[in-house]
Amino acid sequence: MMETPAAASCTHRPLLCLLLLAALCLRPGLGLYTVNAVYGDTIVMPCSQGVPNDLMFGKWKYETANNSPVFIAFRSTTKRQVQYDDVAEYKGRLSLSENYTLSIKNARISDERRFVCMLVTEDNVYEEPTVVKVFKQPSQPEIIHPANFLETEKLKMLGECIARESYPDGNITWYKNGNILQPVEGVVVMTLQKVVDRSSGLFTTTSSLQYMPTKKDANARFACKVTYYGPSGQEEISSEPVVFDVQYPTAKVTIKVLSQRNTIKEGDNITLKCSGNGNPPPQEFLFYIPGEPEGIRSSDTYIMTDVRRNATGEYKCSLIDRSMEDSTTITVHYLDLSLTPSGEVTKQIGEDLPVSCTISSSRNATVFWIKDNTRMQTSPSFSSLQYKDAGNYICETTLQEVEGLKKRKTLTLIVQGKPQIRMTKKTGSNKSKTIICHVEGFPKPAVQWTTTGSGSIINQTEETNYIHGSFSSKIVISPEENVTLTCIAENQLERTVTSMNVSAISIPEYDEPNGYDNSEKVNDQAKLIVGIVVGLLLAALVAGGIYWVYVKKSKTPSKHVNKDLGNIEENKKLEENNHKPEA
Repeated sequence: MMETPAAASCTHRPLLCLLLLAALCLRPGLGLYTVNAVYGDTIVMPCSQGVPNDLMFGKWKYETANNSPVFIAFRSTTKRQVQYDDVAEYKGRLSLSENYTLSIKNARISDERRFVCMLVTEDNVYEEPTVVKVFKQPSQPEIIHPANFLETEKLKMLGECIARESYPDGNITWYKNGNILQPVEGVVVMTLQKVVDRSSGLFTTTSSLQYMPTKKDANARFACKVTYYGPSGQEEISSEPVVFDVQYPTAKVTIKVLSQRNTIKEGDNITLKCSGNGNPPPQEFLFYIPGEPEGIRSSDTYIMTDVRRNATGEYKCSLIDRSMEDSTTITVHYLDLSLTPSGEVTKQIGEDLPVSCTISSSRNATVFWIKDNTRMQTSPSFSSLQYKDAGNYICETTLQEVEGLKKRKTLTLIVQGKPQIRMTKKTGSNKSKTIICHVEGFPKPAVQWTTTGSGSIINQTEETNYIHGSFSSKIVISPEENVTLTCIAENQLERTVTSMNVSAISIPEYDEPNGYDNSEKVNDQAKLIVGIVVGLLLAALVAGGIYWVYVKKSKTPSKHVNKDLGNIEENKKLEENNHKPEA
């Protein structure tokens, strides 16, 4: 059997052996020194007594549960060698330095015990005890076996919070929305369980939570926290929060109309949405539609397309068991417009035309008229049609409160008339004469100019724009002799002819009075000549009468006969002179 260094020393130094034996038996304590170590790290235990000058050797031991010493390391000052005792759990883990500091690699829970540093001199034995504490932080706690859902008014297992491999053991606390959950009988029930691994000495702590939720717990965040002791004191780690689906029965049913607009009009689609405030929400409902005696079973959505005004009314939906329901009223707006007459209407000038635009609507509507893209101030009324009344008329109505509800109808009015002609003339400063033929009629008459006698057609004319059934055709001439101009206007209804005499005399002439005449016109110059002739005849008659009275009073009968003869001859000459101007 191999002799230990201590036994060899006892052989040569009996007094030393007695001192060593006394140290082993009495174990005088020089004070406790505590070393905190982290599980898996290296434990470092200095021998804080200090090394005496006459030190012979130093030893490290630890004490078992029954206070029995177990030597694990020896170092001699003379041989300067280190020997480690054959202790299985420390094999390959020990290191003793020159200053007798003992290091233990890969700290274990079993290393948590009392170690003693022994320094032996020739005269004394010094001991320095060290207590080792080992700590192991637990893994982050997690909630396992979470419930798929919770139900109101039912106590149900919410889940288990587990914190694995800690030393010493920890404690678990539950939280809801960051607040600590306290046990409440029948509502909050927590059970704590701790299990130690015999091989490693590590603890696993589990806390189960039974919970009875309310509707307010929907979207609540549940978490747990483990509290444990580490080298620096008390510490804690929290789990990730978990949100549970809290189920509760429906207490209220709501029906809504899904529409992009605030109002509904004929032709729109109506989507009804029925919902319950339970969780999970109801998937089927009964819809009650106006005109339908029984409810229609459907999902939470019911669609009606191309609705008419008879869809106005009260709509309801209920749960399948009819335990609760909700209702809403829908108004389908409509707008009808009737225009009499409408389309294309042809009338004769001067006729009357009653026009009526009537509406029927779900609300007060605005009506206005448009003629040829221009809004009218008043509604059209035709007691005696004129050409200017012709055009495209639109009667339009809208419901201001209903987007997109607008109606319009069109009346295309055609006013026809036979050609009407009025001719005017004007003499210019250079002896030219301007003759204008004013024409009315629809369809637009074609105008042609001719001269009486030759019957030739005049092509050099100017026409104005055709507006409201009227336009004019103009020619400019400088006649060398008196002429008669004829204006011919013709459309599909009739051919109208009007003539005007134009003299070659350059005297001021004036326009004819307003008004259309289809008979041939008399030249103004001719009227002037007739007036002159009539004046001369009247003057001759007056002069002859005066002369006859004078002769009768102053002359003999024979002379009167001669005078009478002379008067007869004078009268003949006068008449000849009077006929010359007429020619």
